[in-house]
Amino acid sequence: MLNWQLDDPTDIAAEHKYTFYKPSPEVLSKVSVGEVVKLIFRGPGDDASEVHVERMWVLVDAVHPGARFEGRLDNDPFHIRGLQSGDPVSFEARHIINTEHHDPHDVTARYIKRAFVTNRILHGGQPICFLYREAPDEENDSGWRFTAGDETDEYMQDTANIRYVTLGAVLSRDDSVLHLLDEPTGSSFKRDDVSGLFVADSRA
Repeated sequence: MLNWQLDDPTDIAAEHKYTFYKPSPEVLSKVSVGEVVKLIFRGPGDDASEVHVERMWVLVDAVHPGARFEGRLDNDPFHIRGLQSGDPVSFEARHIINTEHHDPHDVTARYIKRAFVTNRILHGGQPICFLYREAPDEENDSGWRFTAGDETDEYMQDTANIRYVTLGAVLSRDDSVLHLLDEPTGSSFKRDDVSGLFVADSRA
């Protein structure tokens, strides 16, 4: 009897569409024998009372009708016991979280660059009310800066109040700025108090 199981990440991917990648149906239909796919395994470690979750590659040996697959684990777990490289794995398309194929529908790849955002938004649940784009500090920096609009100078001077995260992480909190992210360096916007819409601003 198996002491491990596979996670179905469908609900997680839907809830965190900007940060959790799940292959599109188009890509999943291309998976064939001899390729590797990544799955999420869940099982006990040395202490049977502890449950570990590991993302691991599986070599596809057979593709069956109904989006069902047979394969073999292609690497050894770090923590999950009773499972090792070469063990047979039966799974479905819904379990797959990565493939060898490029996915033009991968939303997470579009928002992988980083931005500075205050904890008022990231952890406090406040909406974005002011954003501006400056020259990036480094290659992975989008240049975007997001605030709730009511942070004091003292708050902003404390680096513990600001995080450097992916744009996807920001959008997961508030995606009302999605349509503005292609605006060029030097752009600045504030949320109108009456309409709730963003308008150009000259503060940046």
